[in-house]
Amino acid sequence: MQSLLGEMMIRQTMVRLSVTQILCCLTWPAVAGQLTVDLVRGGKVTAVAAVARWDKDGNPHHAPDPKAKIGDPAVDARAARVADGRWVFKDLTPGKYDLVILGKDRLRVEGFQYAPVRDDDRFLPRDASVDEETRDAVLAQIRQSPHYENRVEPLYLGGDDKTCRVLMMLVRDKPTSFEADSRGAATIRHEVWQFTWNYGGWQKERRTKVLDRVLLPRDELRRWTWLWDPAIGGIEVGARPSTIRYEMPQPSEKRLKGLYPIRGESGATP
Repeated sequence: MQSLLGEMMIRQTMVRLSVTQILCCLTWPAVAGQLTVDLVRGGKVTAVAAVARWDKDGNPHHAPDPKAKIGDPAVDARAARVADGRWVFKDLTPGKYDLVILGKDRLRVEGFQYAPVRDDDRFLPRDASVDEETRDAVLAQIRQSPHYENRVEPLYLGGDDKTCRVLMMLVRDKPTSFEADSRGAATIRHEVWQFTWNYGGWQKERRTKVLDRVLLPRDELRRWTWLWDPAIGGIEVGARPSTIRYEMPQPSEKRLKGLYPIRGESGATP
């Protein structure tokens, strides 16, 4: 009899615990974070947004939007302007975000991460770099390979003695198959490529990680400044409020890599 009573008491306790756990899940608010972005020289900024581009394993949260607009990107959150140069994100789900900053005069500045390309890879730190010998070997491979795009530009390289990842800008601003539907169309996309050291040389992995793809009139594309900066990529957001300070680049300084306006058909950069 005592054994039976003991078993009944245990079952009642388990039921109470289960109900309590359910109620807690229903009543406790979801953990959310706040991120403040203080911009230096940010007077011409018109929007600050955040993209949760990858999960913890480097898998994309979203497929690239085929209808994406260069001046109105698909994002996960938009900050509110609370003062000159100060933008605040509220209720951000904890995780890592790349910032996207839009400004007047067709300016877009975006953060990125060296995301894993292979299943057994890991993220590289934002300050990852490669030695000159590796850089020269990888860039030579890119130059010598055939490409559909007429502008194939490696922007940033990072890695170690076994891996080299490259943020690539791929532009087709000459006549394409899209001409039939959209006269004067051009395409731009950005990808992370990986080169792996195998058998005494660097070999390009066939798999890539695509960040975006935009179709737009080539005359419009050639008027844009679209720059990339690892400093505003992989921003960690937790349950506690945090603040980052970022100095907006001046396009004339050309300290960041990316797309700059082009004048004329020759491709001369102003």
